Amino acid sequence: MPLHTPMIQTARLHLRPFVDTDADDLFALHTNTKVLRYWDAPPWNDRERATKFIMASQQKAEEGTGARLAVDLASNGGFIGWCSLHQWNPDLRSASLGYCYGDAAWGHGYATETARGLLGWAFDTLDLNRVQAEVDTRNVASARVLEKLGFLREGTLREDCIVNGEVSDSWVYGLIRREWRM
Repeated sequence: MPLHTPMIQTARLHLRPFVDTDADDLFALHTNTKVLRYWDAPPWNDRERATKFIMASQQKAEEGTGARLAVDLASNGGFIGWCSLHQWNPDLRSASLGYCYGDAAWGHGYATETARGLLGWAFDTLDLNRVQAEVDTRNVASARVLEKLGFLREGTLREDCIVNGEVSDSWVYGLIRREWRM
């Protein structure tokens, strides 16, 4: 079954495929050290990274291996971040969830709202049975987002990342279709 990148609308947000004109917003997001505090890669220092990110997002959609979507405010069309389903495995009916938002978008429930919309698509349209996510153990806000959505913490990956020169652990979260609640 091919994976077609969706257009998802929630009450306050639009999730859509990336386009070339997103490069400046994407670069600004990924150069923000506050946003990437718990990220497993350093902030970008080359604008070309944004172009490559967009091309990779489009390629994932064409190949049917994942969906990475820009997230805009419905009220004014302003870019606030992105979300993704990656490591999609149609045989195992599983995928991994990821997201990244600008710090101005934090604390407004956008991550939860976005993920809820993407999970609805994952379980209803893609017929997934399991979605998992990993989060740095110091990123309690992201862990709360997952828990609000019904994800259960399943374990800890000890010292699995080096973030800004610091060795860090990650929590693994899982959400099973039968436990999913819109």
